[in-house]
Amino acid sequence: MNRHYPFLPPANPSGWLPYLWLVYLAQFLASPALTHASASTWTVTLAGVAVFLPIYFWGYWLRGYRVLWVVAALFALGAAYAPWNGGAGVFFIYSASFIGHLATEVKPAQVWAYLGALLLAIGVTAHLLQPAVMFWASAVVVSALIGIMSIVLTQQRQMYRRLAMAQEETERLAKIAERERIARDLHDLLGHTLSVIVLKSELASRLAERDSARAILEIRDVETISRDALAQVRAAVKGYRSAGLATELEQARAALAAADVILESTIEPCPLTPLQENVLSLAIREGVTNIVRHAQAQRATLSLSSAAGSLELRLTDDGRGGNNPEGSGLSGMRERIELLGGTMEKTTSNGMEIRIRLPLEASA
Repeated sequence: MNRHYPFLPPANPSGWLPYLWLVYLAQFLASPALTHASASTWTVTLAGVAVFLPIYFWGYWLRGYRVLWVVAALFALGAAYAPWNGGAGVFFIYSASFIGHLATEVKPAQVWAYLGALLLAIGVTAHLLQPAVMFWASAVVVSALIGIMSIVLTQQRQMYRRLAMAQEETERLAKIAERERIARDLHDLLGHTLSVIVLKSELASRLAERDSARAILEIRDVETISRDALAQVRAAVKGYRSAGLATELEQARAALAAADVILESTIEPCPLTPLQENVLSLAIREGVTNIVRHAQAQRATLSLSSAAGSLELRLTDDGRGGNNPEGSGLSGMRERIELLGGTMEKTTSNGMEIRIRLPLEASA
């Protein structure tokens, strides 16, 4: 549940951090304090702070090109105070920080162009109004660093938001399709069985008084049919823990595309049992989730083949790899595979590779 902070929008992704960034105003206030400025100078300085605060908080309510109004206003505030306050460069830095807010609705190339134009304007203006090298050089360098960081963080939040939405939509559609399949198959499975049970129960009822032996046989048939139907229902429900390899591959491709990861897949027709297909589908899901969350990869490959009496599933990525211990997802995957007599190997020398082998004899 998101907490609402005063002066900030309810959906503010930065939480309370905008309050923390106000600490840099100390640089602007330090100049008159260190020079033992007069009361009139302090009045003008505090007036600048009073003008800055509404503009600053207003910037968190804006998106898209409207943010440029805040960028321009903070830039103008820095230019107005630069000639006589050595800490006025902080307003240029705040101005650059809001450039990143453009990334929510503006194309990346345009956002970077706006940052470049702002840095040029800061450099020229600061040099003309405050010739001291430390002033204009630090204003440009720090503004560049803050602007770049702001853009990158905003783009990452956008990517994670799109990824979360894509995953939610994929899961929603998968659940709908799963419910429809289960309803259809259970109808086909139980419709005939229940009809037979009703007929045999009616027959046993009619035979109860005139042919009790035959009635007992019919009741036993009802019991057998009922047990078989119960086993079939359980097997059908267990078989829907994953949606199958084909659907899982589509979902993997959609999730990786949302994270800007290109997937290359080679799936050969293999004789899979339902249980093997279920385990391999869950393995793909877990592996893709790890790539999306941790790998920082650009490409991934997925292949399924059969040779030398075994099935082999390989999932690789060109991400950062690492020797972190296996989490519960990978550990659970390994346990399921070993229960089927298979093996799982993980290597992280160049990105990450997960190789799963299952015996073909189990699918005979």
